[in-house]
Amino acid sequence: MKQVGLFFGTFNPIHIGHLVIANHLVEFSDLDEVWFVITPQSPFKVKQSLLDNNHRYQMVFEAVHDYPKLKPSKIEFDLPQPNYTTNTLAHLDEKYGDDHQFSLIMGEDNLKGLHKWKNYEAILEHYSIHVYPRISEGKTEHQFKGHPKIIKVDAPIMEISSTFIRKAHKAGKNIRPLLPESVWKYMDEMNFYR
Repeated sequence: MKQVGLFFGTFNPIHIGHLVIANHLVEFSDLDEVWFVITPQSPFKVKQSLLDNNHRYQMVFEAVHDYPKLKPSKIEFDLPQPNYTTNTLAHLDEKYGDDHQFSLIMGEDNLKGLHKWKNYEAILEHYSIHVYPRISEGKTEHQFKGHPKIIKVDAPIMEISSTFIRKAHKAGKNIRPLLPESVWKYMDEMNFYR
């Protein structure tokens, strides 16, 4: 069974923080691959600032091009909106379940809101969750502390956000070091986030 970690996000845009976390997981955990699942619409995010799905997919494709263990995925593009992780997981299991075992990847900040997810109990029953550290406020729900399916990963703390990148770029700041070179080129050529 191929062990695949699913890194969900809008990746608006993908940045070096995402790559560092994903690469750390394929090199220092039991995961064989990490799939970047580009979410068309998160139930928790307003859609207005999102680039078109295919542009965000293209940037992820460009970012992971030289990393054979990292893959872009547009699996959610054809699923009903808004996207719920539980539905995506069921779809992936149906399509690839014979030879792939899926787990989730999320930041510590997202773990704090897991109890608000649709069918979160069923997700935890059937899937492991690799949690990477974030500097964030609030506390993790007690039912997740020491849970056997929650795997804390000692990955580097990456405090870079796509929101910061978009705002800084719009303000005319040089954010080029925060992006893979190919993503910067694509973003610049397409004149995104100005």
